[in-house]
Amino acid sequence: MTAVQPEFTFPLDRRGDVLPEEVDLLREKHPVARVRTMTGDEAWLVSSYALAKQVLEDERFSLKDTANPGVPRQYALTIPPEVVNNMGNINSAGLRNAVMKTLSPRADRELAGWLEAQAHRLIDDLVAQGAPGELRDGFTEPYSAALHCRLLGIPTDDWRRLMAGIDVAFITSPKPFEGSTPNWYKDLGYMVEQLNAEPTEGLLGRFAELRRSPDAADRVSDELLATVALSLFGAGAVSTSSFLLHAIIYLVERPELAERIRREPQVIGRAVDELLRYNLSIGDALPRIALADVRLGEVEVKRGELVLVLIEGANNDPEVFPHPERIDFDRESNPHLAFGGGRHFCPASALGRTHAEIAITALVERLPELRLALPVEQLAWRPGFIKRLPERLPVVW
Repeated sequence: MTAVQPEFTFPLDRRGDVLPEEVDLLREKHPVARVRTMTGDEAWLVSSYALAKQVLEDERFSLKDTANPGVPRQYALTIPPEVVNNMGNINSAGLRNAVMKTLSPRADRELAGWLEAQAHRLIDDLVAQGAPGELRDGFTEPYSAALHCRLLGIPTDDWRRLMAGIDVAFITSPKPFEGSTPNWYKDLGYMVEQLNAEPTEGLLGRFAELRRSPDAADRVSDELLATVALSLFGAGAVSTSSFLLHAIIYLVERPELAERIRREPQVIGRAVDELLRYNLSIGDALPRIALADVRLGEVEVKRGELVLVLIEGANNDPEVFPHPERIDFDRESNPHLAFGGGRHFCPASALGRTHAEIAITALVERLPELRLALPVEQLAWRPGFIKRLPERLPVVW
């Protein structure tokens, strides 16, 4: 066993522009550390790259079972337990083909041009209103949410009401709270209404066609189809939007990096991957329940115990990423875990990269003098949320 460890408070610091100071100590001295979660449960926090990858790829560590009654938790459930295993629901109901087609940027030949137009329209609005501008409400959220409305085949004008639901659904709380259940079913009802309107576009259009198939009618309920759609919107829109906020902060704080993207537009793919590695938007570790006794480094994890994978620890591991404190667009290898790993590797990784590449390119080209309108230390980071998220991102240009 490892030496007696100091007490670590988990979750770590919510500030998203600085790596929490405990991360290096955890990885170097206690790569599998005992922590107590906000619910009061004990868990193992895994912070080295090799061990994080082991947990994510070993099917004896289960995401689905984190929703079981009586298991140790990271935080209280604010969505129905069956939603936690969304990819499992997709696969078991025979929906994988429809979902993967929807999430592939190649499936929509007009998508890149549409995203570029959206980005420039939002920048036009910011410029017309004048500086200072606010990039979370004025760019990253409407840009990301509009993409996911298009993917689902729902009106893009409905983005704000759906993002408001995410603000409640993704709260991390030590105890269940009153608004979580009605919040979920309100948005689920919206998705059922959209499905019943017989859409012809996007994922709901594919689902509507599937629903008419005689051999599928007995396997897929309207509620399951709506649950899959709502889950994909929530996970996708908040992840892409929050990553963009972090990427923008890093680029405006290091203008030489934005200048390089302007000067060498071909570097954007590597730039986005490096910003994905470096960013701290995954506010809490990725949870798994051990389905068996498993040796993890120097620790014997027992069946039924909670294991938390600290992505910021893995993505800053110098054993894999030399000088991880640097944002280096020229890394020869960048096997970061920002999209997770194993069977729960994010199915929208290619889409997420396309989304970010277009947005960042538009911003650095259109607003070459973009910078924060206030000291970075004055950004207000949201407490108790599944993502590290600045409440606002005021900028000048």
